[in-house]
Amino acid sequence: MSLLCASPSVSFPSSSLTSHKNATAKSSFVGSQLPLPTLSLSSSSSIRTTHFSSSFVVRSQQDTSVVEQDPRFICVEPEPRFQGPDIWNTTWYPKASDHVNTAKTWYIVDAEDKILGRLASTIANHIRGKNLVTYTPSVDMGAFVIVINAEKVAVSGKKRTQKLYRRHSGRPGGMTVETFDQLQKRIPERIVEHAVRGMLPKGRLGRTLFTRLKVYSGPEHPHEAQQPIDLPLQDKRIQLQR
Repeated sequence: MSLLCASPSVSFPSSSLTSHKNATAKSSFVGSQLPLPTLSLSSSSSIRTTHFSSSFVVRSQQDTSVVEQDPRFICVEPEPRFQGPDIWNTTWYPKASDHVNTAKTWYIVDAEDKILGRLASTIANHIRGKNLVTYTPSVDMGAFVIVINAEKVAVSGKKRTQKLYRRHSGRPGGMTVETFDQLQKRIPERIVEHAVRGMLPKGRLGRTLFTRLKVYSGPEHPHEAQQPIDLPLQDKRIQLQR
C-alpha cells in the first residue's frame, strides 16, 4: 500500500492501548495486535487519514499533487560550465580559404636526363604539399606541376628493357605487356604519370591530386598564363650521369 510507504505519524491515546491488547489482527506499524483498518481518503486535502477505531488514527503527510514541468524550458540547454576561449583545443586545421586552386603555385620541370623515380618522388611531394609548413595529409595543400620533355626521361641500370608495364582490356586473355622502351616510343607521357600516380594517396583525394600533374612531350606547354616557376630539385642524384 502506498499509505504504508509514507512517513506516517501515529498517535496512540493511553486509554486505547489497553483495549486492543487482545485483538486478533496484527498491524505492521506496531508489534501489538490491532484490528483491521477502515480506510477513508479525502480528495480535497493532501493529508490522508486512516481510522482504525475511534481512538487509533494514522495521518500521512504525503503530497499527492503532481507538478508538471514547464514545456518552455524542456529543450533549453544548460549554461556552459566554463566561460571564455578554448585554450586546450588549439590544433590548427586548414579552412577552404587556405587551399584555393586559383592561389596555388605552378611549377615546371624539364624531364630530360632525369631519373624517373627520383623525379616522380619530388613531383609527388610538391603536389601533396609536403614541402609546406601547412601540410595536412587529408587536405589538398599542394601545387600544380608541369613536366616537359617527357620522352627524354631516363632510368638507371637495365630498366629500359627489363621494366614492364601491364594493362588489361577487361576481357579474357586481354593482358598486354610492354617494356619501358616500347611504352616510351608509343606514349611517353604515360611513364611519368604512372610513376607519380603510384606515389599519391589512393582514394578520392589521390584522384583529385593527380589532376594537378600536367605532362607533355616536347618543350611546349599551354600554361604560360599561370607563370610557372622552376621546380626546386634538391636531390643531387636526380640527374643521369653519363
